[in-house]
Amino acid sequence: IQHAGADFLVICSNTVHRVFPEIEAAIEIPVLHIADAMGEVLVGQSISTVGLLGTAFTMEQDFYRGRLVERGLEVMVPNAADRTYIHDVIFGELVQGRVKAGSKQRFLPIIESLYAQGAEGVIAGCTEIELLVTPNDLDRPYFPTTRIHAVAAVAAALS
Repeated sequence: IQHAGADFLVICSNTVHRVFPEIEAAIEIPVLHIADAMGEVLVGQSISTVGLLGTAFTMEQDFYRGRLVERGLEVMVPNAADRTYIHDVIFGELVQGRVKAGSKQRFLPIIESLYAQGAEGVIAGCTEIELLVTPNDLDRPYFPTTRIHAVAAVAAALS
């Protein structure tokens, strides 16, 4: 991509950002980190505590959460059983193109529990989650990373 003339790189997956440091080290063009785009939106909306949904890797490892914490944000994740359920739905259903109403009905209370615990917003930190739950399904701040990352990429391309 760099040799083809790209000005920067966008990795269109939250979980693949686990290897962000290796990719960044291997190329000379900048890489627009999805969590940085998310962090800018959250800070811009004066949100300080946020819930994070995603694969087990995204919810439990530091490659995503750490970048948000560096911006002064508190990041909450669901309990262990709910994290396992979310991860299983992502890989057992959503990545295979199956969107089940029952799964959505289980996701919504998980999201609401994060709000009840003090989250001012919830991040859909896996692109596939956006197939199941959209901002229209909730009456509180809900952040679809795919859209936010795409908007940041367009802004970077136009600047």
